[in-house]
Amino acid sequence: MRRRTPPPPSPLPQRDGVDPVRVRLPPGDAWATVRDHLVARLAAGPGVIDGMLDAGLIVDASGHPVSRDRTYEPGMFVWFHRDLPDEERVPFTVDVLYRDEHMVVADKPHFLATTPRGSHVTETALARLRRQLGIPTLGAAHRLDRLTAGLVLFTVRPEERGAYQTLFRDRRVAKEYEAVAPYDPGLDLPRTVRSRIVKERGVLAAREVEGDPNASSRIEALEHRDGRARYRLTPYTGQTHQLRVHMSTLGVPILGDPLYPIVTGQVAAGDFRRPLQLLARALEFTDPVTGLDHRFVSPRVLRAWSSYDEWAG
Repeated sequence: MRRRTPPPPSPLPQRDGVDPVRVRLPPGDAWATVRDHLVARLAAGPGVIDGMLDAGLIVDASGHPVSRDRTYEPGMFVWFHRDLPDEERVPFTVDVLYRDEHMVVADKPHFLATTPRGSHVTETALARLRRQLGIPTLGAAHRLDRLTAGLVLFTVRPEERGAYQTLFRDRRVAKEYEAVAPYDPGLDLPRTVRSRIVKERGVLAAREVEGDPNASSRIEALEHRDGRARYRLTPYTGQTHQLRVHMSTLGVPILGDPLYPIVTGQVAAGDFRRPLQLLARALEFTDPVTGLDHRFVSPRVLRAWSSYDEWAG
């Protein structure tokens, strides 16, 4: 099998911990100039691409500005920085639990996205840590939902990122979550919940459907009081919103969940009340680079358990 040639390094530095956009010109002769292709592909507003070209903001692999009349070259790469959206700052810190020359394990707060996506760009754990630690090559080995707090593993060296990502892909990382949800004395726990979950693009909530299970979670109740319980959740698979769906299916939806069992809408920017009471508590794995065995545990406390009135208020 022919190996794909890796792209050249970016000639532009990061901005606020965010990588520049890289565009590879595809095969074909439908465009006479680079400019024509970018106008067709990027669907920017009228005059935006021309303005960026005239200002020298779009560059080639050598870092030279691309002119309006630059001839189209299939396979050519160009780079530019997109305008960053105005973002509400998430007023909680990202705590670093472990750092070596290969990886960083961070404890992400609720409401902070893991990596840049959509309207969340600089206000992400990745961008913050790049700025905070001064590691522009930092990358995420996996992701947590924006509303979920807890442990995320980041890699330091791009050439090693695949090895750590493979750990998660091949389910060689033992994950443990914690949640606070209603207590049901009639619920038979512990138990393993298996179902088939699908998540459609553009639809906020995932759903369970008929068919062979693709999602498996072990649910245990650790303790209970005042009609609430603290649960240990162990996912054996990694479907989108898997733990949230399974808890809702059992009739004990996680406190603060805006999607399950009823979609009440997305959490508005700047609304940091009542965070979802779901925490990625622990990660355990054998380091694929050093061979060391690691177990990391978040010291965070879910507020609906420690101080319910404060969380609810």
